[in-house]
Amino acid sequence: MLRLRNVSAGYGAVPVLSGIDLDVGRGETVALLGPNGAGKSTLLAAVTGTIPQRAGEISVTEHDVARLASHRIVELGVALVPEGRLVFAPFSVADNLRLGAVRLAGGRAALAERFEYVYALFPRLAERRAQVAGTLSGGEQQMLAIGRALMSAPRLLLLDEPFLGLAPLVVEEIRRALEKLRETGLTLLMVEQKLDIALPFASRAYVLIKGRVALHDTTANLVRRADLTNLYFALATAQA
Repeated sequence: MLRLRNVSAGYGAVPVLSGIDLDVGRGETVALLGPNGAGKSTLLAAVTGTIPQRAGEISVTEHDVARLASHRIVELGVALVPEGRLVFAPFSVADNLRLGAVRLAGGRAALAERFEYVYALFPRLAERRAQVAGTLSGGEQQMLAIGRALMSAPRLLLLDEPFLGLAPLVVEEIRRALEKLRETGLTLLMVEQKLDIALPFASRAYVLIKGRVALHDTTANLVRRADLTNLYFALATAQA
């Protein structure tokens, strides 16, 4: 589904990412781990075409997207849930969702189906469809950000810190929703800092440190490592 080879990307003269190789298979859930400043969000920006400086091979469903505009990448089935939610605060819940469907094919029937799909996944959004997004709780705004991304009917969903700053009960509610998405065969790449959240959810994990892949393994192997936490922080310290 997603393939990166020797990818570099950045915002200025010095690249944030360098020599990144990464694969996400169709229907797979992969975690991208690493401390603050590791380049995780930059990697998602490279995939979605929202960063101007990127090089290397980036392919989605065997289409080369390294030189495509972001709206063309959306049309290929990629959607991003950004860090910090970034909902359109003055707009209603329904209008926020509608904005996520601007590249959706199929006309009114397809749009109605996507609304139904999102409201079934997050019933709280259905209850608050006319409410201004800026007045929602943090957890509800995260549900809205995920729902907005789903409105484009993606095949690959990129999640940037989807549990950041949320209460434990809300984390569990959103986790259950993501598990439902995974069961439908949706491919997920999730950026996360916390090992205890990411490892039970994903099948494989990449650890990104200072813009490079420092460790890659199945989560089944990683959770069996008694030294994993120490290794994780040792890698970060060694490359700081």
